[in-house]
Amino acid sequence: MYPGTWAEKTPDKPALIMAGSGRTLTYAELDERSIRLSRHLYEAGLRPGDVVALLSDNTPETYEVYWAALRSGLYITAVNHNLAADEAAYIVGDCGAKALVVSAAKRDLVTEMDPQLDVAERLAYGGEVPGFADYETALAAASAEPLPEQPHGDDLLYSSGTTGRPKGIKLPLPTYSVDEPGYQYVAIFGTIYQFDENTVYLSPAPVYHAAPLRFGGVVHALGGTLVMMEKFDPEATLAAIDTFQVTHTQMVPTMFVRMLKLDDDVRGRYDTSSLRYVVHAAAPCPVEVKQRMIDWLGEIIYEYYASTEANGATMIDSAQWLAHPGSVGVPLLGVAHICDDDGKELPTGAVGTIYFERDGVPFSYHNDPVKTASTQHPQHPNWTTVGDLGYLDDEGYLYLTDRKAFMIISGGVNIYPQEIEDLFTLHPSVLDIAVIGVPDEEMGERVVGFVEVAPGIEASPELADQLTSYARDRLAHFKVPRELHFLDELPRTPTGKMVKGKLRDLYGRL
Repeated sequence: MYPGTWAEKTPDKPALIMAGSGRTLTYAELDERSIRLSRHLYEAGLRPGDVVALLSDNTPETYEVYWAALRSGLYITAVNHNLAADEAAYIVGDCGAKALVVSAAKRDLVTEMDPQLDVAERLAYGGEVPGFADYETALAAASAEPLPEQPHGDDLLYSSGTTGRPKGIKLPLPTYSVDEPGYQYVAIFGTIYQFDENTVYLSPAPVYHAAPLRFGGVVHALGGTLVMMEKFDPEATLAAIDTFQVTHTQMVPTMFVRMLKLDDDVRGRYDTSSLRYVVHAAAPCPVEVKQRMIDWLGEIIYEYYASTEANGATMIDSAQWLAHPGSVGVPLLGVAHICDDDGKELPTGAVGTIYFERDGVPFSYHNDPVKTASTQHPQHPNWTTVGDLGYLDDEGYLYLTDRKAFMIISGGVNIYPQEIEDLFTLHPSVLDIAVIGVPDEEMGERVVGFVEVAPGIEASPELADQLTSYARDRLAHFKVPRELHFLDELPRTPTGKMVKGKLRDLYGRL
């Protein structure tokens, strides 16, 4: 199904509500406006397989663009608006966008990008942007009749770029039309998490990220209501759950941490009893954090481990997790293998690179065959990895240890920063922490931590000593950071991933 189905059945039902402003887009409006935009793009020369890029804050228009692409056989590339201008322009150029739609709220970024852009069709909504035509004028001039054929489009999204240039993941387009069943995200997640027309889904994350964008699409395909937050705020999240009687939401672990650090009386003000599914993904969740979320909200916490590449996936519910604390579940998509650096499969409990086996090669990086080849197992090309490390237990449950690129080798011993970071996640003096390895003449690498202190806490040498002692009491001493540096803010993306390359650059300037 798609919005057109629900525009006929429930035309006045909210397809999308902005949590802060209350601005609402009905199914009738979403259907008509996405039709008009698809018509405009067709008249501008875009055809199935072409790309429309979107650079926007969280607004209702984002899903008008999304559905215009999906009902036209186009790819949609949502661009991270927190990137630097040259990084964002790189994505627009690399994906080969033939149209670019932007929010006027990002006017300064777009203006800085402009000299690097080679896109003929440009639209802006929410205000004027130099060099861009008015979005509303374009829609008003376009036909409200659907295109004679509506082949199903798809997203062409880029990895977060935490370990280098963002990489585009381009899959073959579906072979069915937009009003036919079969779209994998609807089939998988809609079924597992029981999305339907009664779903009220809260999306607190930026819409340019894969999971929020795709899950919003699942909600619309199945006739529910998407409540989108302008930006995440822990108390505002609870208020939205209460106000809109939210049934489903998806978060990242840093959001859990921020909510858990609210005072008990603040958390107690809001009714969360409508929640049936609280899904989390995107980054590893510390065991203590997840346990406290289950204690608070009940056994409604669900986790999946996947990637933008969609080369494989695991899932786990609360009951399974309580029996296997720390696990990200059993494979749902693909078969998991743990291998050493030579590609040899490792025994149960041994840490190695996580590969997923699929029928055929499940993805390729756009314009980068060398990078694509580097993800493939040396003997089994249909086993692919995104660079994560982990292990399997004797029941087949997968556990993550860290990104391969983040692993520290000190004195010949492997150290996984995630373990150290998890230790401090709920420490009352720590709002956020990141651990990296830096070159060391004697040990090869040494462990260095960067800390963002909690509100009301003063960064000081005394606090550094306290945190070091805290770690030494709970970790093997070779894992304890040899240095702690305090920063006003750590470079974490809005989707919860730490950009450790920026910390390495910063350390080089200390």
